[in-house]
Amino acid sequence: MADTTGTATPDVVADHDGGGEDGVDRRDWIKIAAVATAGVGGVGIVYPLVSQWAPSKDVLAESSTEVDISGIETGQAIKAIFRKQPLFVRRLTAREMAEADAVPTGSLRDAQSLADRTLEGNEDLLVTMGVCTHLGCVPLGAAEGENKGEFGGYFCPCHGSHYDTAGRIRKGPAPTNLEVPEYEFISDTVIRVG
Repeated sequence: MADTTGTATPDVVADHDGGGEDGVDRRDWIKIAAVATAGVGGVGIVYPLVSQWAPSKDVLAESSTEVDISGIETGQAIKAIFRKQPLFVRRLTAREMAEADAVPTGSLRDAQSLADRTLEGNEDLLVTMGVCTHLGCVPLGAAEGENKGEFGGYFCPCHGSHYDTAGRIRKGPAPTNLEVPEYEFISDTVIRVG
């Protein structure tokens, strides 16, 4: 095509990078390669940092424990270990359940009923951590002949906290009830804690 001066003008400007209008030229390829390299490098840096946050194998092994409750007679308790801490499992008598239900929850420091602390249909089985909520001592009352305190549950000998038959704080410096961990029945005679 000629202009008025008589010189020729090209219809299409030549692509100096070697690619066409629809193709990927050298500059686009370098951008793609740089972004891909940065992405792989970023994953290579972030993955080890994130994976170290995962719990170790020994922690995962202790994340739950199974407890056979078939040998617990009414009125008895057993001690087990859960996450390297004592766990109390107690089969309450009808009298202990009635005493716990007779206490108005509004009068308690940490207001919970027995039903709040047990599973529906198994209100006679109380599962609590055996750690006083004051300073972490192990209360007495789970073994035969131990001091159960003024309310027939558990007694912490370190600073004198008294818990009732439902593991609720009734007297002493402990601020809250004995902790009830998550648990479920995996059979009629075995519970899984955690």
